Formats: sequence, C-alpha cells, structure tokens
Amino acid sequence: MTVRLRQEVLASDGGARRTRVHTPRGSFETPLFMPVGTRGAVVHLDATDYEALGAEVVLANTYHLMLRPGVDVVASLGGLHGFTSWDGHFLSDSGGYQVMSLDDRVTVDDAAVTFRSTYDGELVRLTPEGAVAAQEALGADIQMALDVCPALPAPEAVVREAMDRTHAWVARAVATHQRTDQALFGIVQGGVDADLRRRSGRFLASLDMAGYGIGGLSVGEHHGELLPALDTAVAELPEDRPRYLMGVGDPVNVVEAVGRGVDMFDCVLPTRLARHGTVLTSRGRINLRNARHAADPDPLDPSVEVSRRFSRGYLRHLLKVGEPTAGRILTLHNLSFLMGLIDQTRAAISEGSFDAFRAEVSARWG
Repeated sequence: MTVRLRQEVLASDGGARRTRVHTPRGSFETPLFMPVGTRGAVVHLDATDYEALGAEVVLANTYHLMLRPGVDVVASLGGLHGFTSWDGHFLSDSGGYQVMSLDDRVTVDDAAVTFRSTYDGELVRLTPEGAVAAQEALGADIQMALDVCPALPAPEAVVREAMDRTHAWVARAVATHQRTDQALFGIVQGGVDADLRRRSGRFLASLDMAGYGIGGLSVGEHHGELLPALDTAVAELPEDRPRYLMGVGDPVNVVEAVGRGVDMFDCVLPTRLARHGTVLTSRGRINLRNARHAADPDPLDPSVEVSRRFSRGYLRHLLKVGEPTAGRILTLHNLSFLMGLIDQTRAAISEGSFDAFRAEVSARWG
C-alpha cells in the first residue's frame, strides 16, 4: 500500500532545497537532522530534551526494540509515541544496518537475515515481511524497508549481490505494507560503483515509494568516494519525494549532500563523540580530555546556548571522574550545535547564499 507524503518546496538555491514534508501526523521541515534513539531513547536524553532541542523527527532502532522489550510490549504501551511520551515524528530503521555492524552474528540468504541476539544469543530470523510487521507494530511515522548494507571496501560481486537482495526485499516490503498512517521508504544500495548506484536508484524510483533512503555510504569507503556515489543515486530519484542520506552526520558531508538535493540525515556521530569527550564547535572539534582545558573558564562554544553556562574546566572534570552528567551536557551540546548548523543551512538556502555558506563550512571543517 502506497502512502504519499506531500513535499512542499519553500525555497531552493542551486541543488539545495528547503522543504516542508506533510505527513498524517503533521509536518516537518528539511533539511533535517534526526537524533538516533537506539533503544527507545537518545543516550542520556528523553522526550523533554527532544522538545527543547527542537527535534522534529527521532530515529528508532527496530533491531534492538524487537529484542528488548519486544514490539508487542511497545505496541501495548501506545507504540513508539506512547512508549516514549514523544509526540513528534518517528522514523524506524529496518534492522538492515545490523547486517553489517553485527557481521559475526549474522547470516543472510535470499529469504531473510538471521541474527544472533546481542542480549541472550538467541537466533532470530527476520524477513522483509517481518521487518514491515515489526515496524507497523512499533508505529513509526516512516519505516524503512529491510536492506543489505555491505561494509566497504568490498568486491564488486558482494556489492552487487547485496543490491539485488535489497531490490527483491523492498519489492516484498511494498507488497506487504498496510498501515495508511505510515510511509514506507526504500533504500538505494550499490556501494561506490556508479553503474550499480544508477541501477539501484532507477529500480527504487520505479516502485513509486513515499521517499528514498540512500544507504551503504559512510561505511568504510575511501575519502572522496561518498559524494560521487551520492550524485549518481540522487540523479535517479524523484524530485518530489524526500531523500534521506543514512548514517552521515559530519558537517562537511551534510552540507555537501544538501547541495545535491538531500533532505534528511541521521547519525550516531554527535552523541557518540559526546560520550567520549569530543565536542563540535564553530571552530571545529575539540577534545575536552586534553589537559589544556583543565582550568579553562571558556564555554564550549558561546553560540550554543544549552551548554554556555558551563566552563570547559568544569565539564572536563566531570568527564575525568566519570560523572554521567558530562555525557548528558555534551550530548545536548553536540546535537544543539548540529541542529543549529541545519538551521543555518535552511537560512542560507532561503537567502540565496548557499554556495558561500558551503564554502565557509568546508574551510572550517574540511
């Protein structure tokens, strides 16, 4: 069943666009960064924080939630929205990323993927139809079709097989999906091979889906390979549907992808960096564990309000003694910084100054 999302273009500047996507729940604006709530929460945060940050869409991890507490439990507590007390939009992944990240615990055949649970070692078999059913029970506003995401670099035969399986699985997902209040996105694969990316984009576009994820990038490819592969994929996708670059969250690649017509992003990078003491600032990354910050009275970045009241010296102290408050403050900071960058990107598109903004971000972060 095809559920349409109406995408209203608010402004454009070259390939970059600012849009509003209308859903059965409401709407959200793009370009958009989605914080990742792996087990039902962004680490250290909750729904109150999402609201304070201005998050519009939060990502949920199907693999982890189907194992703990189980999709039936989540459904019985009101689906993802009731379960987490979050009224904004949810996007649920399919479990496909775990095919790559848990490689030693996974086997894949044409019918399904078989996982060994990271919690108790139990074997779990997930079909494309099962992934749809699990995400329908979770109740996300957008669900992703199950795909196969090979780590790169990989032999051409491996990338081709993963792409072919992904195509077969997304067709099965389209035939299975039933919820009329939930959009289904397919995922373009093909590694960094231009021909495979082109073929995958064309196939996904032929299925007339609500939106399109671009997967299999930022997974180990060589520097400089991501953007050409992205160009090839985007060229094949409909202009009137959301385009979602999966797993990319560094400032340069986000802004470069926006310039190529990408609308949506997610990544664990800002929250993972925060837990290890690395902070995103307008002057680039800083490692707060560095001794030079021990008595530093300055804030992490004066432009980031959520952390401005705390000194670097104080936050470094919390990190060094293992105080969880440090992880919470730094997580809020990094997400606030990245969402602020998205706000600046939107403004640059509306003002017709996107190219100058892109050059500034590249000079600062490249």
